[in-house]
Amino acid sequence: MDIPALKEALEASPDNVPLLVLLARAEEAQFDLEDAAGHYQQALGFDPSNVDAAVGIARVLDYLGETSQSILRMEALCEKQPELASAWLLRATLALKEGQAKEARAYYERATELDNGLADDALLERIVKAGGTSAGPRRAALTPGGIVEEDWDADDDDGSFEGGDAALAHELELEFKSKVTIAFDDVGGMEEVKENIRMKIIYPLQKPELFKAYGKQAGGGVLLYGPPGCGKTMLSRATAGEIESNFFSVGLHQILDMYVGQSEQKLHQIFELVRSQAPAVLFFDEIDALAADRKDLKGSAARTVINQFLAELDGADASNEGMLVIGATNAPWQLDGAFLRPGRFDRLVFVPPPDEPARAEIARLMAREKPVIDFDPDHLAKKTAGFSGADISAVFDRATEATLPEAMKRGEVVPITGKDLAKQAKSVKPSTKKWFESAKNYALYANQSGFYDEVLDYMGIRK
Repeated sequence: MDIPALKEALEASPDNVPLLVLLARAEEAQFDLEDAAGHYQQALGFDPSNVDAAVGIARVLDYLGETSQSILRMEALCEKQPELASAWLLRATLALKEGQAKEARAYYERATELDNGLADDALLERIVKAGGTSAGPRRAALTPGGIVEEDWDADDDDGSFEGGDAALAHELELEFKSKVTIAFDDVGGMEEVKENIRMKIIYPLQKPELFKAYGKQAGGGVLLYGPPGCGKTMLSRATAGEIESNFFSVGLHQILDMYVGQSEQKLHQIFELVRSQAPAVLFFDEIDALAADRKDLKGSAARTVINQFLAELDGADASNEGMLVIGATNAPWQLDGAFLRPGRFDRLVFVPPPDEPARAEIARLMAREKPVIDFDPDHLAKKTAGFSGADISAVFDRATEATLPEAMKRGEVVPITGKDLAKQAKSVKPSTKKWFESAKNYALYANQSGFYDEVLDYMGIRK
């Protein structure tokens, strides 16, 4: 919309409320937020009942950092007009921002009940991932003033998808399934690690009939371990991209529940969902938190979750063929030994810090997304020995932060130079050193099975 033309029209009709709202929307779209807020408020001054202006100013106030004021306005509007779908939808977004996932889910469902055209899969996915699921020992019920809880009969759900529980399957899919858009070509360097993954993971899944001839099934469990920030999660996603399979990612916070038995049920439901969509990759990040040594958990409810996890890995009640379970951890020595037995996470892949060619490739990929000039990735790679991918990202972030003030002063993009990056590389300390200090002790003195031989090889140490 042409803002100058709208302003010119408004001069001729200054009390035209629809015109004020139209101008405010155009200014909001251009991020002229102060002007937009002023015109929305002006429209409300002429017509306090104008819902477009009421919702609009609340939205702009949130953009301006006045989220609490925005929430108060939406609470009041929902009280006055409980049938206003757009108010409930904005209220869902605000609740999610405040970390109130359960409330956000209830507000979202209210909005879409009133107006199905407002359905927003991206928003719903964010709500579900934040914990806003309707399944659980208690369910949220909505009143115009807020949330109350209703009792839920545990017999309503037996933890499986039998009986056509498509709603539960869809909900779990939204929470855990993600679209994979990368493959190994998008992961800088690490050719040796990639080839290791190909041999242990990809080829068995691509040629299952060949492995069957040797009495082996495709799938199983693989543990990626190494220093933080070196690409274990990205490698897992890229592995799914290489075999063109479904990818499901699970975090500890998405499993553990305060109610006894619910964590085990959730874990079983996730495995059932992934089995139903094989070939599929099921990825557990920071798996040491979910597969901790049971000797340290005497009397803890977490022991039963670990036992359930082991049972699912064994495929005690269902076949895991075609399902690859990948765990990533910075501390493999903290896992219960039962997880490393044959048929579970019996294939270990050490993911070391990227070597020099890999660092150059990572830097080249990162530079694509930024205004970088006079930049030699190979030169930066030489300056970042021992850096993880996350450390290299920190170099780019610091260079960006150092350049932004000048860009703000000029009102235009100021390029980041290779010299800027080299300068910032000196201020970033490799985060991998601390990990190797700990890993060295385990590799030297708790390595009877030879699990950590790759770490010793990388460090140039042999017992």
